[in-house]
Amino acid sequence: MSGMIDVHTHYVPNGWPDLTTDAGPQAPRLRIESESEAMIMMGTKEFRRIRSDAWDAETRLRDMDTDGVHTQVVSPTPAFFNYGRSGEQGARIAQIFNDLALEIVAPASERLIPFCQVPLQDTDAACRELERSVANGHRGVEIGNHVGDRDLDSEGVVTFLQHCAALNVPVFVHPWDMASNPRLDRWMAQWLTAMPAETHLSILALILGGVFDRIDDSLRIGFAHGGGSFAFWLGRIENAWHGRNDVIGTSEYPPSHYLGRFYVDSVVFDERALRLLVDTVGADRVMVGSDYPYPLGERPIGEVVRKSDFLDDDAQQLIMRGNAERFLAG
Repeated sequence: MSGMIDVHTHYVPNGWPDLTTDAGPQAPRLRIESESEAMIMMGTKEFRRIRSDAWDAETRLRDMDTDGVHTQVVSPTPAFFNYGRSGEQGARIAQIFNDLALEIVAPASERLIPFCQVPLQDTDAACRELERSVANGHRGVEIGNHVGDRDLDSEGVVTFLQHCAALNVPVFVHPWDMASNPRLDRWMAQWLTAMPAETHLSILALILGGVFDRIDDSLRIGFAHGGGSFAFWLGRIENAWHGRNDVIGTSEYPPSHYLGRFYVDSVVFDERALRLLVDTVGADRVMVGSDYPYPLGERPIGEVVRKSDFLDDDAQQLIMRGNAERFLAG
């Protein structure tokens, strides 16, 4: 089978039931503007304009064929995670979106692979919704990189990740709920600076928080946006681990020891950044991702990988397909 596997895409259903009972007055809803356009609303506030490629399989498949993509992993839009609600409320919201996701991918289930969301704020509820979703056809789970002030090394999240490993379910980590202040609210700075930093921090939580020491390599976990700024600052982290082990030496080994424990996607938009990423984490740990269908994503999908002369044919094939096959295998 030929064609790329894109591990980082999102969906938004073409409408959903009223969520105000569970999510309050700022509950997400969809304001339909035409057959092909809609606005995601958070209460009365406009959040993001979307088009039918967010919910229509036929449109999505047409774009995939244009870009040479055979398979997409279709994940939730993180704005709908609602980790700030109770576990019961979060579970109801997750169930609604997970069931709607299956309807979106149903017309092309051999090419569109659904990943579910879970109420990560409640470990037991998250494990139950993961089991329910996988039984219904989801192939993996997308989680946010933190739950309030709790990072991925918090006990509840670690228990959930252990459950994913036991069920052989891949995990895709996406940054979300970035800080908001006057400095970050201009120029889309939340997306341009805070999002890479949040992704970097979530990888640090697994390494320096000792999570990789507690969970064996059966856990298949990947990070969006090229792992954020992690690749660029690995040397700084390594230096700090050796120089101030009294402060950050919670991991059993230096940070570089854990490079083979996680995947990252290729959404870095520049050959120089991709070279650093491949040099740092390895060509066997990078997977094509696009952030489709959002305007800050890469189109044509996989273009930087295809045009990067430093990649030989074997490395290109790993990044375009082979690594994702391994990540998704179950």
